[in-house]
Amino acid sequence: MAGAKNHDYHILPPSPWPLLTAFSALALASGLIMFMHSVPYGKLLLPVGFLLTVSMMGFWWGDVIKEAHAGDHTPVVQLHLRYGMILFIASEVMFFVGWFWAFFDASLFPKAVEAVGGVWPPKGIEPLNPFKFPLLNTLILLCSGTTVTWAHHALIHGDRKGLKQGLWCTILLGMLFTSIQAWEYIHAPFAFKGNIFGATFFMATGFHGFHVIVGTIFLAVCQFRAYKGEFTPRQHFGFEAAAWYWHFVDVVWLFLFLSIYIWGGWGATYAG
Repeated sequence: MAGAKNHDYHILPPSPWPLLTAFSALALASGLIMFMHSVPYGKLLLPVGFLLTVSMMGFWWGDVIKEAHAGDHTPVVQLHLRYGMILFIASEVMFFVGWFWAFFDASLFPKAVEAVGGVWPPKGIEPLNPFKFPLLNTLILLCSGTTVTWAHHALIHGDRKGLKQGLWCTILLGMLFTSIQAWEYIHAPFAFKGNIFGATFFMATGFHGFHVIVGTIFLAVCQFRAYKGEFTPRQHFGFEAAAWYWHFVDVVWLFLFLSIYIWGGWGATYAG
């Protein structure tokens, strides 16, 4: 029959979301830049751009879920979705490489950076004790990696109760991690501005904290879909992508904990 589909690929129909998402991201970036430079209307454009971007993501991913329910996600399409998620995580790895690079550039060669003063940590800086709240947060994230794996294996074996319980544990652990890090930021003995130690510390750990929040939302959406019964043992890429993302967040934190918290403050007097 003419026009019949005789392949495993998914030919996407015209969609408005890519173009609208691009303009929303432009509004978000422009608002952020205007806000940082105290340009008028920056405070208005920033939240508008943020809300538009989040809305477009919801609409776009909602269509992806509908396509999965319609049977468009054949094994070939699912494979390509996995490739896309792998490439996305690889780009996130390189994003964090930039912050690690900035930190090690100043800490390994302190005499070459005038603002450091020839020593690391810079004089007058009291790093956070890594064996207090940072260690606790490390244990929390490691536990969350275990619970999300439990949820994944429960899903594969058709245990929906275990899936929901594992997701709830992971979501709550993610929220606990964020709360502890917020408390740590509020009581940090050094500021973001005025020294390279604070700048690299807050940028690296802050962006990681942002990824934890995104991952927690990602898992919360998966929990909502789990209660609706949308995942099956053979087709659950949405949950699989969330689990991969969460494990990526765990691994990045281990590098942050070992390099910035422990090695970065080695030999200094800890605050508190």
